[in-house]
Amino acid sequence: MMIKALIWNIRSINTQQAFQRLVMLQRQYKCFIIALMETFQNCRHLQKYKRRLGMESAIPNVNGKIWGFLDVVVQWEVLMDTEQQITLKLFHQDIGKEIIATFVYAKCDKVERLELWDNMYNLASTIELPWMVGGDFNVIISKDEKLGILPVTLVECEDFAFCVNSCGLFDIGFKGSPFTWWNGRAAEDCIFKRLDRVLANLPFQNNFPQIEVEHLSKTGSDDSPLILSCGEEAISFVKPFRFLNFWAKHESFKETVRQNWRTPFAVSPFLAFKQKLKNLKEVLSRWTRETYGDIFQQLAIGKKL
Repeated sequence: MMIKALIWNIRSINTQQAFQRLVMLQRQYKCFIIALMETFQNCRHLQKYKRRLGMESAIPNVNGKIWGFLDVVVQWEVLMDTEQQITLKLFHQDIGKEIIATFVYAKCDKVERLELWDNMYNLASTIELPWMVGGDFNVIISKDEKLGILPVTLVECEDFAFCVNSCGLFDIGFKGSPFTWWNGRAAEDCIFKRLDRVLANLPFQNNFPQIEVEHLSKTGSDDSPLILSCGEEAISFVKPFRFLNFWAKHESFKETVRQNWRTPFAVSPFLAFKQKLKNLKEVLSRWTRETYGDIFQQLAIGKKL
C-alpha cells in the first residue's frame, strides 16, 4: 500500500490561488497528512480549513507557523512542539505501523536555527521508530543547492549537515526541479535554492522501501509543494540477478560499468550507492542479452542435447 503526504511552505493559505491549489492537490493525491508552513492566518480559522480539506484533525505548533492536518485513519500524539518544529507520533490504521513525523519551519537566522538543531539532537537520542523530517529548513546543505547571486555561507551549510548526520538522518532524494525556492526576481537578481526537503532514518527506509519525494511547481507560493510517497515493497517474482564471471573478460564490460557508475544522484551517499547498484544491475542484464543472447536458455538447450 502506498501512502502520501504533502509538505508545503504555502506563504499564506488565505490567498485564493494558494488555497485552491491546496484543495486541488489534496483531491489529486489524497494525502494522509498535510503539513503547511507560513500560513499567515490566525489559528482560530484552523477548523474551517480542516473541514474544507476534508480532514479529521488539525494541529498547529506553538506559534502557529506550522499547521498539520490528518486523515481519519491516523491516530496521533504530540511529542515535541517548539517555534521551529512540531513532532508527532502517528499510527496509520490501514498499514498498521507507527512512525514519528517532524515538520519544520526553520528560522532565517543561523543563530536562531541552533535551537532547532538542538531539538533534533534531543529527538534523535530517544527515537527508535521510523522517523521522517520534512519542511522548510531555510538553509542549504551544499553550494550545489543554490543558483544565483550572493555567496554561499559554508558555516551554515556545515551546521545543517552536521545535524543531519548526527541524527542518523538521510536525504531521501527527489524528482523534479533541483530547487524548491525562488526569490521571484529575474535576470542577474534571480536566486534559486533547495530550502525544502524530506529526511528519514534507516528504520523508516527499511519499513518503506518505496520512497519518493516529488518537487511540484511553485504555483501559489515561492516554495515548491513536496509530495512524499512511501509504501511497503510489493511482492514480486522477478528472476534474481546473477553475476557471471566471464562477463569481466569481455572487452566492453569495464567501460559499460564505468559509464553507468558515474551517473550522479541528488541523495545521500548511502542511497546513491544503493541506486547505482540497482541501475547497474538493469544495465548489465540488458548488456548481457545484447552481447550473449539468452545464456540460460542456451544452457537449457545444451543439456537436452
